[in-house]
Amino acid sequence: MKRPGIFLIIVLALLTSCSQSSKKYKIGVSQCSTDIWREKQNAELRAGAYLHDDVELRFASADDSDERQVQQIDSLVATGIDLLIVSPNQVATISPAIERAHDRGIPVIVFERKTDSEKYTAFMAADNYEMGRLMGDYIAGRLGGEGRVMEVMGLQGSSSAIERHNGFADALHAYPGIEIVATLQGDWTERSAYEAVLAYEGVLTGIDFVFGQNDRMAIGVRKALAESGALSARTRFCGIDGLPGDDGGIRLVRDSILDASQIYPTRGDKLLELAMDILTGKPYEKETRLMSALVTDKNAAILLMQNEEILRQAAYLETLHDRVDAYLHQLSSQRTATMLAIGCIILLLVTIVAVYLYFHQKARLNDEREQMHRQKLDFYTQVSHELRTPLTLVQGPLAQLADTPEMKGAGEETTAMLGIVRRNAEQLSALVNKILDAQTGAPAEGMTPEQIDSLTLSQAEDASADTLQPSGDIAPAASSAASEGEQPCLLIVDDNADIRAYLRTILQGRYQVNEAADGRAGLAIAREEVPDLIISDVMMPVMNGLEFCQEVKRDVTTSHIPVILLTARALSQHQIEGYESGADAYITKPFSPKLLLARVENLLRNRHLLKDIFSKESIAVDGSLPLSDSDAAGRFDTASDLNPATGSSQVLHLSAQDAVFIDKFKTIVSARLGDSELSVEDIGAEIGMSRVQLYRKIKALTGLSPNEQLRKARLTEARRLLVEGAGSVSEIAYRVGFATPSYFSKCFKEEFGCSPGEV
Repeated sequence: MKRPGIFLIIVLALLTSCSQSSKKYKIGVSQCSTDIWREKQNAELRAGAYLHDDVELRFASADDSDERQVQQIDSLVATGIDLLIVSPNQVATISPAIERAHDRGIPVIVFERKTDSEKYTAFMAADNYEMGRLMGDYIAGRLGGEGRVMEVMGLQGSSSAIERHNGFADALHAYPGIEIVATLQGDWTERSAYEAVLAYEGVLTGIDFVFGQNDRMAIGVRKALAESGALSARTRFCGIDGLPGDDGGIRLVRDSILDASQIYPTRGDKLLELAMDILTGKPYEKETRLMSALVTDKNAAILLMQNEEILRQAAYLETLHDRVDAYLHQLSSQRTATMLAIGCIILLLVTIVAVYLYFHQKARLNDEREQMHRQKLDFYTQVSHELRTPLTLVQGPLAQLADTPEMKGAGEETTAMLGIVRRNAEQLSALVNKILDAQTGAPAEGMTPEQIDSLTLSQAEDASADTLQPSGDIAPAASSAASEGEQPCLLIVDDNADIRAYLRTILQGRYQVNEAADGRAGLAIAREEVPDLIISDVMMPVMNGLEFCQEVKRDVTTSHIPVILLTARALSQHQIEGYESGADAYITKPFSPKLLLARVENLLRNRHLLKDIFSKESIAVDGSLPLSDSDAAGRFDTASDLNPATGSSQVLHLSAQDAVFIDKFKTIVSARLGDSELSVEDIGAEIGMSRVQLYRKIKALTGLSPNEQLRKARLTEARRLLVEGAGSVSEIAYRVGFATPSYFSKCFKEEFGCSPGEV
């Protein structure tokens, strides 16, 4: 905007202010500290207030003191402010004061740093994690992936320091040749970084790059290294803030004192605009992310020149404001000024209304388009379900029929007729896919029936590579139940009776199969029977498959059960919804029976592998799960391949729900280990489960019954006490809950292969 335009806006705003004796809106600004960055932001807030005749700004700075900032926030609230802008010193300590303001009905804008409270109206800041990550990538690029790096963090506990560190560390994690020599703790000031380096007891020589989480701390590290004699010509420095001015980061980069900086936007004008939108009831974004830019030797001179011009213009505007203010005091009694102010107010209101109506209309049209898109997607999803389900019941039985000895021995004419039917069914399936993909906006596959047949077979073979016997038949699930002569129990949940019957023909003989016609009935059966695996449709009445899966994974009784979603909803967004609901696998209709069997087998085998590990030692008294952290990280992973066609699966691990259950079981058993009267019913009552539910849950997770786990825990604790010489055999037997020493000795020898006395 040119100077005359700026001058006119300021004149109009100040003319309006002359006609009022008091401000309508009082905005409190609580800054966590005082530095050149916040001084620039405060100046922008004041400049933004020039355009609002009804705003009074009240500033307070805590100088990095949590206690002072809490007092200042409470004081601002007590004075009757209409809105609070706060930059928290630390994540948690300022939250109670912010919540008190919010509970009194005062809108709260959290700026630049986060709070751990959810009681705020809006949040505005740059992406500190992304800034740290970009700086890490920049340093890695400058070093060519090899070197030694030091980091100096900002105030401990502040969200910006934590996020910048996390982004920086994540970026450098991809470069094993870069060593992070040290991560020192500062408090955003140059002095804190200087003292942190001098207090560091490690080796300071040979550092290639220093990342200060702001420019001032980077300069503090440079001074400390120079004073200690550890500064070398190859050591480079970078920071964040990129402020203009004599001591700002842009000039420091231009003068080669810093290798790079990143502009952290202050945007006081945008902050005030957000505050006014909230106060005046306009639409606003709850989360606003500000853009930042990297400053290097290639653009520092231009950026510095631009910022110096901006500062000069701001100073000029400030001068204009002071002059106009004096003129307006002289003209306040004149009718011309009053009429002009009234006309400008009307014009401003008309403009605001026009802009508001424009954006409101635009938002309404966007909502209508989104609603139409959702309705279209729902329609074609329903069509997909209605078409793919019958196709499943055609293609699946055809594939099974073709593999029967009768068909393999049939004549050429029968085989040819069967091939015609099969090819046309596959062509119809491909045509349905093309039509649905075109109507929903997804990319069409455009595959021939032969390609589809090849893909289906390859998917089934990939999925079952580890589970097929040399003969090519799907092997029964390698579960503990199978090894004991029992078949694993499966639950099929689908509202289509033909699909249930078809699935039963695929699964019977290998597994025990229960059925339910909707999610609610399936949930009741799952809680009562606790099956080994569940296969569920998605689109069902009463309770759909996504809701059913969420309930299964939420209930501690059933949370360990693997769930396969078998559905006609083939879009990637549908598959993502399925995995987000907790599903372990997602298979689209029509499907290959071999693919389904391989997926079932993999999930049951992985669950059995987890049982084997838990059955080898006690889970109750040693205070930890049987796996070390590194072992667990290497062998257990919650993530499954989001592509259900691959049929591949990572080894299962304990879900968060199951981990809580095991931990609660451990706690109860450990607390009452010496109680010889402790029973499964007692443990179940404390956990909130019936005896049968507890038995099935523990058996499913560990392969052992609750009584076996309790006895193993007692024997493990007894062996530890015997090794430590904590008492006689009889004393220790009673101490760990055995009623008689003789029975204890018998169980001990069965478990460990030697008598307690030998230990």
